[in-house]
Amino acid sequence: MPGLGTVLGMVASRPELAAHPDRLRWNARYLDDFTATFLPHALAEHALALPLPPGPVLDLASGPSGSALLAAAAGRRCVAVDASDVALRLLAREADGRGLAGLIGLVHADLGSWRPEPASYALVLCTGFWDRALFAAAAAAVLPGGLLGWEALTAQARRARPSVPASWCLAPGEPASLLPDGFSVLQEYQQAAAGSKRRLLVRRQLSASVFTAVFCCPLGGVGCTELEG
Repeated sequence: MPGLGTVLGMVASRPELAAHPDRLRWNARYLDDFTATFLPHALAEHALALPLPPGPVLDLASGPSGSALLAAAAGRRCVAVDASDVALRLLAREADGRGLAGLIGLVHADLGSWRPEPASYALVLCTGFWDRALFAAAAAAVLPGGLLGWEALTAQARRARPSVPASWCLAPGEPASLLPDGFSVLQEYQQAAAGSKRRLLVRRQLSASVFTAVFCCPLGGVGCTELEG
């Protein structure tokens, strides 16, 4: 169901997620002598440096996200969604300390069922989680002219870490092979080493006709770019 989750301030969690295995696993990690770096993911840095339509950023399975902070620092509203309320608290505190709390919305949700609203985000990011149904919903959530960036483990990761469930890993050709019509691949990259991840950055196409689209620049100004295709 689109939007099902708890939007957090400083910070309440959803009671129905109290025993969720993802919440328990990630909360334990973030509570166990963990120091967040809040460094943005390289995919986020790349995407936010490209032309984007007006609109917010969605960071799925965000953790204590440096990518959300980067988007907010550029003047973008950002929604960070995660099963770990501990991770979201870390992010909330950091955003508050940087004066960015008003630009970052926090959603405590199970990404196995939570879905974003269609055609609502200039950029959708996910850099540490894989779910085919969520990927389809994420692609649908991208605004025309917007970007979808994804990184996840491939099956090769299970050679080094056999305990990793196969369902957490991309099959050959994924996620690009699962894209609906109307997306253009800008970057596809796979690590060569064991424990490999695959990265994808795509743009949702605009109308087939030539028209003027207005994009927000990183500092909040407005410029016009002629786009074709």
